[in-house]
Amino acid sequence: MQELFQGLGVSDQLFNYLIMPALIFIARVGDVSINTLRIMFMMNGKRNIAPILGFFEALIWLLAIGQIFQNINNPMSYIAYAAGFGTGTYVGMYFEEKLALGRVLVRVITPAAQHDLMEFMKERNYRFTNVGAEGRYGKVNLLFTVMKRENLTEFIAKVKSVDEKAFYTIESVKRVSEDDLNVMEDRPRFRSRFFSKART
Repeated sequence: MQELFQGLGVSDQLFNYLIMPALIFIARVGDVSINTLRIMFMMNGKRNIAPILGFFEALIWLLAIGQIFQNINNPMSYIAYAAGFGTGTYVGMYFEEKLALGRVLVRVITPAAQHDLMEFMKERNYRFTNVGAEGRYGKVNLLFTVMKRENLTEFIAKVKSVDEKAFYTIESVKRVSEDDLNVMEDRPRFRSRFFSKART
């Protein structure tokens, strides 16, 4: 690669201390971002997408680490590698949040049953279970529901509007019974979801 840039008239000093670290940084951002998305797809049971992402992640990492070994005496390569890792983690988390793929289990605990919240869920065709329970300070109401992550923000806003002191927990769900909960299917697929998010 260095010979290529030399043929374009780039000096060795410029290549070693600017161009090569920049390439390592970009490669590291790419492979760490892909790694974050790959883990997300694995947790959501996406068997077809995760291996493809793993292939490109490994390929980009090998290219980056190969350049590190070729420039092992250049401290800028190490800085670029570490900076790319940190930036890639942020970028991967950003895309993971924007894609909002998968489903979550939400538990909402309130002192009494929130009928407004349940009516809201019925209007949105959410499946839920509402039961009475015993808490530290007496009787409480416990509501369970599984929903797409893209609907989570709206749902939590509704929970807070009916009871700002409501206690809730959120957990990722790998799989649900699609035959019974067909409203929970992850459609549109990754490609259409990704490009629709990118356009907005």
